[in-house]
Amino acid sequence: MMRAALWALILVPSLALAAIESREFDDPLTEARYHDLIDKLRCLVCQNQNLADSNAELARDLRDKTYEMITAGKSDEEITDFMVARYGEFVLYEPPFNIHTMLLWLAPALLAGIGAAVFYSLVRRRRDTAAPDVDAADMEKARSLLGNRDA
Repeated sequence: MMRAALWALILVPSLALAAIESREFDDPLTEARYHDLIDKLRCLVCQNQNLADSNAELARDLRDKTYEMITAGKSDEEITDFMVARYGEFVLYEPPFNIHTMLLWLAPALLAGIGAAVFYSLVRRRRDTAAPDVDAADMEKARSLLGNRDA
């Protein structure tokens, strides 16, 4: 009983902080477009969440603006262009490939190439290292230690 009361004290206030928004859409496709857009746009306050997940005031305003633009008949491209013009490319979770984002897009391939080159050089160096010369006396001593097994 005490455990349930403790959970209630923890969960009830946190549920009160959750934002509940209800929006009216003409059809399910429009609603899907809305949810797709707010999933692709970053919250500028949180920087680690998209608009759908954020409870920040700016995120709510941007969700409202996205809803208004969708109901006004704007295309997805027009909405994202508006957001980029106003807030910069940082608002996009998937920035376009251009001169400013080239390193962002190419860094994984560059790091994989560097890793492959390092791995290859380590393997080659190990393979090129000659096995130490063992003379007949050392071989005989090893056989005697192993109990005269053929090695």
